[in-house]
Amino acid sequence: MDWEQLELNPRVVAAVKRARVRTAREILSLSGPDLQRLTRLSQADVHHLHLTVAAAYRPGLPVTALQLLRGECPSLEPGRRLTLGCPVLDGLLRGGVPLTGITELAGESAAGKTQLCLQLCLCAQYPPEHGGLGAGAVYICTEDAFPAKRLQQLISFQARLRPDLPLALTQGLPFSDNIYVEHAPDLGALQACISRRVPILLSRGLVRLVVLDSVAAVFRSEFEASEARERAGPLLALAVALHRLSHSFSAPVICVNQVTDAVDDSATARCHYGLTDRRALPSLGIIWANQVLVRLMLSRLPGGTEGSGGSSVPRRLEVVFAPHLPQAACLCSVGQEGVRGLPAPARCRSADLGSRRGSGAAALDTGHLKSTPGVAGFSLCKQGDPSHPHQKDLAPKAQSDR
Repeated sequence: MDWEQLELNPRVVAAVKRARVRTAREILSLSGPDLQRLTRLSQADVHHLHLTVAAAYRPGLPVTALQLLRGECPSLEPGRRLTLGCPVLDGLLRGGVPLTGITELAGESAAGKTQLCLQLCLCAQYPPEHGGLGAGAVYICTEDAFPAKRLQQLISFQARLRPDLPLALTQGLPFSDNIYVEHAPDLGALQACISRRVPILLSRGLVRLVVLDSVAAVFRSEFEASEARERAGPLLALAVALHRLSHSFSAPVICVNQVTDAVDDSATARCHYGLTDRRALPSLGIIWANQVLVRLMLSRLPGGTEGSGGSSVPRRLEVVFAPHLPQAACLCSVGQEGVRGLPAPARCRSADLGSRRGSGAAALDTGHLKSTPGVAGFSLCKQGDPSHPHQKDLAPKAQSDR
């Protein structure tokens, strides 16, 4: 510990050194009488020593309840979210991505996970009054090269994605200048990036969003499937480091995850996290799942075509678990301007459906939406589908709306 940086009397510093107390942890872990006995200092000197060391090593100034009530610390308000740039997607997440904690985005290859992450990197740069964070993003690639061409295309179509914003804002922000790209091909490079370079960007206020694409790639290349015990330690250390960055700087952390085919009677199949109708589940097992605050699943649905103007293949974005959200889902599509949610023709509350069916949530396919047992949330229903059990209840309301 560097004693010269602390405003202490040289006599107190000499007494502490004679007692062979070398670190701040030792000073703060000792009680006043114990420290007084070891250093032979007065009670006032020991009290001042405790206060000085604690003030020097605390991460930030304490916040009082009165400050929170007055709104003087907006970064700590639980209602703040990072927008996804689409009202439908924001509605699914009740405002957007939380500012603290790890949000996982899992899905099969070509589901649109990277597209949504790039869109978040642009949304983060808007001012807070428009759902942004007023800062850039750091994008950590562990698999493929950074999609710079796709990023430029998204930037050029920002006015189409966000028509509610002033044109001077969507065309005036230097989006590409505020996205910092890091390549981490192995676990050692990823640990160095998270522990050294990313904290510098966050502390200088250059970025407020961290994207890791993907978290599973480095662990799949470093460890075999049978080495789950050896993988647990580095995986937990990475999660702790990401949580520390997120909570210290109020910065959302988005982790892209791959999926694994679940074999019957396997550990992966038993830990299905409520996805009872899926055979592809998020990778890295229950150890990683316990570190995630919000888990989202993005999947392609059958049907549709790929074209130069974008993809008409429907996607399904699903909330698997979150402390503040019910299990729910919505349809979305990927176009030139980015990822857009598709508004549903009609919505039924889970309470109404649950009282009649005993469960309520939506499982989406290309034609219509069918109920999925054991999932809570709302159900989305297609108008004019006579096979839907509650179409008779929805028809009068639809006619009145017309």
